[in-house]
Amino acid sequence: MTTTSHARRRVAAATLAAAVGLTLAACSPGGSDGDAGGGDASAEALDAALEEGGELTYWTWTPAGEAQAEAFMAEHPNVTVEVVNAGTATDQYTTLQNAIQAGSGAPDVAQIEYYAIQQFSLTDGLLDLTPYGFGDLEDDYTASTWESVSQGGGIFGLPQDSGPLVMLYNAAVFEKFGLDVPATWDEYVAAGEALHAADPSRYITSDGGDPGFAQPLIWQAGGRPYQVEGDTVTVDLQDEGTQRWADMWNQLLQPGLLSDVPTWSDDWYRSLNDGSIATIITGAWMPGMMEASVPDGAGDWQVAPVPSYDGATETAENGGSAQSVIKQTDSPALAAAFLRWLNNGDGVEVFLEGGGFPATTADLNDEEFLAWAPEYFRGQEVNKVLVEASDNVASGWQYLPFQVYANSIFGDTVGSSYTSDADLNLGLTDWQQSIVSYGNEQGFTVEEGN
Repeated sequence: MTTTSHARRRVAAATLAAAVGLTLAACSPGGSDGDAGGGDASAEALDAALEEGGELTYWTWTPAGEAQAEAFMAEHPNVTVEVVNAGTATDQYTTLQNAIQAGSGAPDVAQIEYYAIQQFSLTDGLLDLTPYGFGDLEDDYTASTWESVSQGGGIFGLPQDSGPLVMLYNAAVFEKFGLDVPATWDEYVAAGEALHAADPSRYITSDGGDPGFAQPLIWQAGGRPYQVEGDTVTVDLQDEGTQRWADMWNQLLQPGLLSDVPTWSDDWYRSLNDGSIATIITGAWMPGMMEASVPDGAGDWQVAPVPSYDGATETAENGGSAQSVIKQTDSPALAAAFLRWLNNGDGVEVFLEGGGFPATTADLNDEEFLAWAPEYFRGQEVNKVLVEASDNVASGWQYLPFQVYANSIFGDTVGSSYTSDADLNLGLTDWQQSIVSYGNEQGFTVEEGN
């Protein structure tokens, strides 16, 4: 999830691309010494580091970050953690990559979205946590989130949350206009047509052109447009699954059935509050945000599985983050110990209290967690729907090793299809050509798929 505008993302990511330069392909993820400076790199070293104490800097935009740090310091009084919000997502990545390139100024631990982890591990900016025994934690997390932090034989973070794709829908609006909750995308398109015909001020959903939204939908449709093997990358944004999504979404985009109100803008929240946007196709982290962000929707909204193409239950991940130890740290064992506490210890409970949706299987299967039935969602046991989606995330998705840059040019390529209500396949083809050219310029071997 990101709250930055398209323009802001493009500027920030262009700066990041300049900072990364030709170094992307110069390094590959793999084993490190585990402590960025020699010495004991065992699981026992983490407990010893906590006892010895020290100071850490933690970059995060997670609302629960401050509360987590306070709880950690109360439990480990010899350690001081400074929490810094260095910007959301791409803004932070620009600052972080610049600090890594400069050799100073980076935090000890940073929040990094799953799609960006590979890019930072390739530039040798992240500490491989394998020597600290983190490989033993694999079964504690959902398969899709663990896959995201495991790169090239190393472990470069611990998952914090997950975002299996679901549909939030305004049940009051559906009832008012006599609409059934769509189980398939064909039914979803039909509901969008009926709603807008009945009231032209209302839309089934909004989409102004966002790669963070499009790619999970491509994933869920069976698309696997990126294949990465070392420095060799294949890009096929016209594979069967990607075309499947584009052809379906064209049925909403081209007739003007999608609101173009930018996601996360004040107007978007107003549209959710007044019901002029009737559904959100989003990650499982969204229900926890709704009560605070969309107060007028209390009692109107409910949660359902994301529509399918053929009745299959498969879904995808939409967003989510891990925390990683930055290799530049002077206190690798202490930073790793904090990370272990944060995402595999008591810090998880603090995160959940702040409304987060976990990546840890034990919490996802907790009876109290599953029984959550907020009045906001009409007493629906929301987490049962979300956890079922988490169990059904399709495997095999890969991100590009320069995904941050690729996302930054989505608006300049696929975005043209949105602004002109044109065929998304044309925009996707333009995006592919730009991705291939950039990757080859950075020293990768990038080929276009058939």
